[in-house]
Amino acid sequence: MKLLDFKNQLSQLKSLIFQLPNGSLVPAHFHITEIGKVTKHFIDCGGIERKEEVVNFQLWNANDYDHRLHPEKLLNIIQLAQDKLNIGNLTIEIEYQSDTIGKYGVAFHHTHFVLTSTLTACLAEDACGIPEKKLTIKATNNNCTPGSNCC
Repeated sequence: MKLLDFKNQLSQLKSLIFQLPNGSLVPAHFHITEIGKVTKHFIDCGGIERKEEVVNFQLWNANDYDHRLHPEKLLNIIQLAQDKLNIGNLTIEIEYQSDTIGKYGVAFHHTHFVLTSTLTACLAEDACGIPEKKLTIKATNNNCTPGSNCC
């Protein structure tokens, strides 16, 4: 989800709820301890130089049960971060503590935000010799012959 979409959804909410990929909710007393622009400048395994930028939110929950982050307060924090850090309409990455710091995408589902699983990937599969995934088709009759690519 891009930052503008997040802000548009956020502006229509009365409470702020985040759901984890497993369906459980982030405790209601969470804080967003950081909003930042993260730049990753790297070389992939195929030797290609790449640069990625995301806006990063760090969700954290502690034993401070008396405070709740409300949507309008988060909108103010986001605007301050955009102004001070020159953050444009970047993709949002959310960090949340699990066994280690987990990185998630974010989507909106009816009344709340859902943290979405992210995956690692090889960005240079062709240069690394990773075989292309082949489509497997089951034959519907017994007329499949070797080399016909029908099975």
